[in-house]
Amino acid sequence: MSRHLVLQTDFGLCDGAVSAMYGVALSVDPDLKIYDLTHEIPQYNIWEGSYRLYQTITYWPEETVFVSVVDPGVGTERLSIVAKTTDNQYIVTPDNGTLTHVAENIGIVAVREIDETKNRLPNSGESYTFHGRDIYAYTGARLAAGVIKFDEVGRELSVDSILKLINPEPKSGEGIVTGNIDILDVRFGNLWTNISRELFIQSDVKYGDLLEVTIENNNRQVYKNAMTFGRSFADSRLGEPLIYVNSVDKLGVAINQGSFAKAYHIGTGINWKITIRKTNNRAYN
Repeated sequence: MSRHLVLQTDFGLCDGAVSAMYGVALSVDPDLKIYDLTHEIPQYNIWEGSYRLYQTITYWPEETVFVSVVDPGVGTERLSIVAKTTDNQYIVTPDNGTLTHVAENIGIVAVREIDETKNRLPNSGESYTFHGRDIYAYTGARLAAGVIKFDEVGRELSVDSILKLINPEPKSGEGIVTGNIDILDVRFGNLWTNISRELFIQSDVKYGDLLEVTIENNNRQVYKNAMTFGRSFADSRLGEPLIYVNSVDKLGVAINQGSFAKAYHIGTGINWKITIRKTNNRAYN
């Protein structure tokens, strides 16, 4: 029985790129079940591709095969790999940092380099700009369909050899918690931090507490205000900000029925820092 095949790219759906990947996969096995994670990763944004895998992968059955193609280095010497996770799932991807969040939060137990002499779409010629179709979709489909086993992908690599993006750890001490704005809840404009609920509650914070939130970009302060730690958006008034625990058990920052990111022009990544501490002072602008 074939496994599920899940596709993620930065291709968008405005042309035939994703459809071509579907066609290649179905040519391997017309009975494959193919699903989309997302094709709206911002172009070349490996960080977001890494995070979206982490956000999603644990909710899929064992042996699901994920194909993630955010590949600004296509055609270069970067490796093409398949990683096996601690939860017995597979990720087919370029080795460019896409596995960062999965490796650090879930775990990777084995990695193999894709042998392109065996696992490349037949008759794909001298094309070196569409590995998503010619290598990743093809190899992922063969793995998902059971045409090849994991140990037939190619030579084994050290798990420690895979490329990881810089990803600072959050910190807690003396009633202050600091971290990064990892990603946006894009449609609603909420900020998702890398601060876990477990780390946060070590600061003796309880629901209903008033918190001072400071956000900096490259050490320049762009936001400072007080807000409540709420269980849900119902714990704040319309238009008010709040801190909450998001769906991956980490802290989020939101405006009730508004976009925090748009209101304050907040971005994501390692240069966007957030600091949270308890306060009783509501005298903020």
